[in-house]
Amino acid sequence: MMRTKPSAKDILMRYTPVAIALSLVVAVSSSAILSAPTATLDSRAAALMTEGHAAFGAGNVNGAIDAFEAALTVEPGNVTVLLALADATRQQGLQGKALHYYRVALTSDPRNVAALAGEGMALAEKGAKDKAGRNLARLQSLCGKDCAETEELAAAIAKGPAARVMTAEATAPKPIVSEN
Repeated sequence: MMRTKPSAKDILMRYTPVAIALSLVVAVSSSAILSAPTATLDSRAAALMTEGHAAFGAGNVNGAIDAFEAALTVEPGNVTVLLALADATRQQGLQGKALHYYRVALTSDPRNVAALAGEGMALAEKGAKDKAGRNLARLQSLCGKDCAETEELAAAIAKGPAARVMTAEATAPKPIVSEN
């Protein structure tokens, strides 16, 4: 009995269904792994978050930031803690630092509408209306035009950049030279 060499067409027909089935299994299992539910906060982090929200509600933004940063050391990378910290630093006028926290949160959860809206508001407060507009368009595609975050970001973009605070060094008087 003489064996003939299989042609490329035969090989393709034999192994294509198997390859497609394996790729589907890999795709489904990897997406299921990535969509794991978020873990609950550690009890220490939850207590620090409560303390931070209480301080923020009382108007003590620095105390709230301290509590949120402590919670972040207990639960590093937790999106809830990052968003609270970003909101507090944005409220304090540190939009650059807030942008950093929003972007770290978006790295963990790219479809988080609160992080997208917060990042857009921080960008609008810095005067980057084009970038804030991109966040607004993305928010509209994720949750629609009637979403609370979308409306809040649209209002922040319409309001424009926040007033700049001048430091004492920026307004140093020029020396006056006079003759004696």
